[in-house]
Amino acid sequence: MDWQQVINFVGAAALSVIGWFARQLWEAVNELKRDVNSLELHVSENYVKKIDVNSLKSDINVRFDRLEQLMDKVYDKLDNKADR
Repeated sequence: MDWQQVINFVGAAALSVIGWFARQLWEAVNELKRDVNSLELHVSENYVKKIDVNSLKSDINVRFDRLEQLMDKVYDKLDNKADR
Protein backbone atom coordinates (compact mmCIF):
# COMPACT_ATOMS: atom_id res chain seq x y z
CA MET A 1 0.00 0.00 0.00
CA ASP A 2 1.59 3.27 -1.05
CA TRP A 3 1.15 6.72 0.52
CA GLN A 4 -1.39 7.87 -2.04
CA GLN A 5 -3.81 5.11 -1.07
CA VAL A 6 -3.37 5.92 2.64
CA ILE A 7 -4.05 9.60 1.99
CA ASN A 8 -7.10 8.73 -0.11
CA PHE A 9 -8.41 6.40 2.61
CA VAL A 10 -7.89 8.98 5.39
CA GLY A 11 -9.44 11.71 3.25
CA ALA A 12 -12.46 9.55 2.47
CA ALA A 13 -12.89 8.68 6.14
CA ALA A 14 -12.62 12.34 7.16
CA LEU A 15 -15.11 13.43 4.51
CA SER A 16 -17.48 10.66 5.60
CA VAL A 17 -17.35 11.88 9.21
CA ILE A 18 -17.83 15.50 8.14
CA GLY A 19 -20.76 14.49 5.91
CA TRP A 20 -22.39 12.52 8.72
CA PHE A 21 -21.97 15.45 11.12
CA ALA A 22 -23.40 17.90 8.57
CA ARG A 23 -26.39 15.59 8.04
CA GLN A 24 -27.02 15.45 11.80
CA LEU A 25 -26.90 19.25 12.00
CA TRP A 26 -29.26 19.58 9.05
CA GLU A 27 -31.81 17.22 10.63
CA ALA A 28 -31.55 19.00 13.98
CA VAL A 29 -32.16 22.41 12.37
CA ASN A 30 -35.18 21.09 10.48
CA GLU A 31 -36.59 19.54 13.66
CA LEU A 32 -36.10 22.83 15.51
CA LYS A 33 -37.93 24.67 12.72
CA ARG A 34 -40.87 22.27 13.05
CA ASP A 35 -40.87 22.71 16.83
CA VAL A 36 -40.87 26.51 16.55
CA ASN A 37 -43.74 26.42 14.07
CA SER A 38 -45.82 24.18 16.33
CA LEU A 39 -44.98 26.38 19.30
CA GLU A 40 -46.13 29.47 17.41
CA LEU A 41 -49.45 27.78 16.70
CA HIS A 42 -49.79 26.65 20.31
CA VAL A 43 -49.02 30.09 21.73
CA SER A 44 -51.51 31.80 19.42
CA GLU A 45 -54.26 29.44 20.61
CA ASN A 46 -53.66 29.98 24.33
CA TYR A 47 -53.52 33.70 24.97
CA VAL A 48 -54.84 35.59 27.97
CA LYS A 49 -58.19 37.14 27.36
CA LYS A 50 -58.87 40.77 28.21
CA ILE A 51 -61.63 39.82 30.64
CA ASP A 52 -59.22 37.60 32.58
CA VAL A 53 -56.64 40.38 32.79
CA ASN A 54 -59.23 42.87 34.00
CA SER A 55 -60.45 40.50 36.71
CA LEU A 56 -56.87 39.87 37.83
CA LYS A 57 -56.21 43.60 37.95
CA SER A 58 -59.29 44.17 40.09
CA ASP A 59 -58.27 41.34 42.46
CA ILE A 60 -54.79 42.81 42.78
CA ASN A 61 -56.20 46.28 43.44
CA VAL A 62 -58.45 44.91 46.20
CA ARG A 63 -55.48 43.23 47.86
CA PHE A 64 -53.34 46.36 47.62
CA ASP A 65 -56.17 48.41 49.14
CA ARG A 66 -56.27 46.00 52.06
CA LEU A 67 -52.50 46.25 52.45
CA GLU A 68 -52.73 50.03 52.49
CA GLN A 69 -55.39 49.87 55.20
CA LEU A 70 -53.23 47.56 57.31
CA MET A 71 -50.21 49.82 56.86
CA ASP A 72 -52.28 52.84 57.85
CA LYS A 73 -53.32 51.04 61.05
CA VAL A 74 -49.70 50.22 61.84
CA TYR A 75 -48.61 53.83 61.23
CA ASP A 76 -51.44 55.11 63.43
CA LYS A 77 -50.37 52.81 66.25
CA LEU A 78 -46.77 53.96 65.89
CA ASP A 79 -47.85 57.62 65.95
CA ASN A 80 -49.91 57.03 69.11
CA LYS A 81 -46.94 55.38 70.84
CA ALA A 82 -44.65 58.25 69.98
CA ASP A 83 -47.07 60.75 71.56
CA ARG A 84 -47.02 59.10 74.98
